[in-house]
Amino acid sequence: MYENGNGVEQNYKEAVKWYRLSAEQGVVKAQHNLGVMYKNGYGVKQNYKEAVKWYRLAADKGFASAQYNLGVMYENGDGVKKSSTEAIKWYKKAAKQGDKDAQTRLEVLKETW
Repeated sequence: MYENGNGVEQNYKEAVKWYRLSAEQGVVKAQHNLGVMYKNGYGVKQNYKEAVKWYRLAADKGFASAQYNLGVMYENGDGVKKSSTEAIKWYKKAAKQGDKDAQTRLEVLKETW
């Protein structure tokens, strides 16, 4: 609600506070959302390594959006050593769950090889 300003004034710092509380309790979607906040610098200083940390927690639990976003981080070398192999690994995991962005990204990568 705070991130999007639904019913309250938009406040990224407040959103991060609540995401963190949930993420630390193992709520997968909150872990992913906290990764998004760090990647984009919403309510926190932009920190790709911290984004990767939270994406990985959610991705390891099978959250497709986090798997896709982790793939993006590896493809671009943001917060991790750039690795096509790792990017493809995470894209494939997300794609198998029907993530359209991951499926598209895999197709694009196939064409560039």
